Amino acid sequence: MNKPTSLQNLCLFRKGNQLLLAMKKRGFGVGRWNGYGGKVNLGETIEESLKREIGEESGMELEEFRKIGLMRFENVDKMVEVHIFEATSWKGEPVETEEMAPAWFALENIPFSEMWPSDPLWYPYYFGGKSFVGDVVFDKDYRVLSSEIREANLLPA
Repeated sequence: MNKPTSLQNLCLFRKGNQLLLAMKKRGFGVGRWNGYGGKVNLGETIEESLKREIGEESGMELEEFRKIGLMRFENVDKMVEVHIFEATSWKGEPVETEEMAPAWFALENIPFSEMWPSDPLWYPYYFGGKSFVGDVVFDKDYRVLSSEIREANLLPA
C-alpha cells in the first residue's frame, strides 16, 4: 500500500445487541450506512478529531473509547488510513444532522448491502471482540479487488 492521502477515524456505538449507524446524507459516501467519524484536520490528534466529528455529526459527546481497528483503503486515486474506535461511554442520544441520519440496528440485521462493500470483511472481527488491522483495495467503482485483514493487539503498551 502507498502512503495515506487521508487520515480518518470511525467510531462505533453499541448498546447490548444494538449498533448505531447513520445514513450519510451528503458528501463522500452519501446513501450508505456507516459509523460516525471523518477526517483528521491539520494540528489535531486522531482522538481530538474523533471527539469533534462525533459532536458535529451526532450531537453526542464522546467520553471514553478504545481503539479496535486500523484499516487502509486504497483505490485508483487515493489511500485512506482509518483508525476505528468503539465508544465505551458517551453523553446524549444521536440526533439527525445535515450530514447524518441515525438509526439503531440489531446485530443480526446490520444493513451490509447498503454499507461500504468492505464492511462485511472487518465487522466480524469487531462483533467477535477482536481488534484487527487490514488492507482493502477497491476499483474505481469501489468494488473490492483484494483484501487482507488479521487479528492484532491494538492495546496501548
